[in-house]
Amino acid sequence: MNGWVRPVRTAWVVRDLVPGPDVDEFAEPDQVTAALTAPGAATGTLLAVQHPHRTPAARARGLSLTDALPIAREALDHLRANHYREIHDVVAPYRVDGPDGSAHGVLCLVDPAEVGRIRHTEEVFPDVVAERSAVLSGLGCATSAAMLVPVSGGAVLTSLLADVCEELADPAVSVVDSAGHRHRMWLLEKGSRQAELLELLQEQSLLVADGNHRVAAATGSSLLALITGGPSLRIGAIHRVLTGTGLDADTVYRRWREIGLTVTRGGDAEPPSRPGVVVALVDGEVLRVVLPDMGAETPQIDHGVVEQVLVKQALGIDPDGPSLRTLPAGRPVPAGADVLLQLAPVPFTDVLAVHAEGRRMPRKATYFTPKPRSGLLLAAL
Repeated sequence: MNGWVRPVRTAWVVRDLVPGPDVDEFAEPDQVTAALTAPGAATGTLLAVQHPHRTPAARARGLSLTDALPIAREALDHLRANHYREIHDVVAPYRVDGPDGSAHGVLCLVDPAEVGRIRHTEEVFPDVVAERSAVLSGLGCATSAAMLVPVSGGAVLTSLLADVCEELADPAVSVVDSAGHRHRMWLLEKGSRQAELLELLQEQSLLVADGNHRVAAATGSSLLALITGGPSLRIGAIHRVLTGTGLDADTVYRRWREIGLTVTRGGDAEPPSRPGVVVALVDGEVLRVVLPDMGAETPQIDHGVVEQVLVKQALGIDPDGPSLRTLPAGRPVPAGADVLLQLAPVPFTDVLAVHAEGRRMPRKATYFTPKPRSGLLLAAL
């Protein structure tokens, strides 16, 4: 089928385990750099293939990403030859189950430029898009998938996938990752079932649940995607961290109060469960901030207010600068953090409302789970 959703013409399926660290564990470049210093991580791993300029050897030689891409291509060829088997013209039904939900989807290729079919949910960082684009074009192979969610009709897709997986019986891949998620992947070759599934997918309007930067980087080429409607996707919180600012609790409290914010000291240090409030941790002290109603857009997304009002206006810190970092809920707070700004998860109804209005949320505002595991299926682009 030659539509905007297609089978993977040439793919590689992992034979056993994906070598090296789980590439999905790392949210920041410095975390990747640190992980690549572990014994064996800098050679023969997908993490090194995706970030070849961050290996100790590349950094010692001062290699740029462009300089390091030939090394990445050689490493990818070695990985495919030793840890994968080649297959053709497949889509891959997929199921992941864990403590943060369940997702029953299908890995396939999509055309991200299809007008009106795939909509970004968040703004992106141009430098990250440029880096992802260089890696995709340099490798000619997708090693991880964006996660796309139907705006409606997800239950029908989930039901069909459950039937297909039951018919296929034993999965081609079954692994448990370091966080306790069980990932199972089946291979569906050409035939009536594949055609039925693709026909259903072609009818969908999709929002980007995870991988806005990958979708932006794939403009003009195919994109490896996991299209999933659940059945129990969840949206976790993504917090903000300020580092290298030298701020203390008294200063932060005073500056927030000076611009008219309602701030209280002390109380529960747990993150908020509903939007409209930020619970900040500074020097072991708790500051609870009621966010102002900006009145410009409905629904209002907390992350934009935090970055523009609490961080930029009150504290004089550039949200695009190195002092502001993102932190998915449950991840360790980075060393040297001055302020942890804990936000509530964005409700899915708000995500849909923003999508329906043609707007985008602030960067790194949603953390959909559970996610597919990178490296189980590689796709030639």
